[in-house]
Amino acid sequence: MSTFTSTLPDDLLQLLSKHAKQLSVPKNKLIEKALRIYLDQLNRAAYAKSYDSMREDTDLLTIAEEGMADYIQQLEN
Repeated sequence: MSTFTSTLPDDLLQLLSKHAKQLSVPKNKLIEKALRIYLDQLNRAAYAKSYDSMREDTDLLTIAEEGMADYIQQLEN
């Protein structure tokens, strides 16, 4: 594990300390969990955005429709 040093606004550090105490967890663990959640949300947003952009790509839609038609044909056989 690596060490990382940062500065935080005083109000945010006070909130961090308060919640870490309430949850009985070290501040670094609370930051780690929050950062993991935030980064996961960023990944999910990027994933959703990629699907949004594909929705407008007529070539991809045609390929997907052809693939679904082939799949349905296989199911019927």
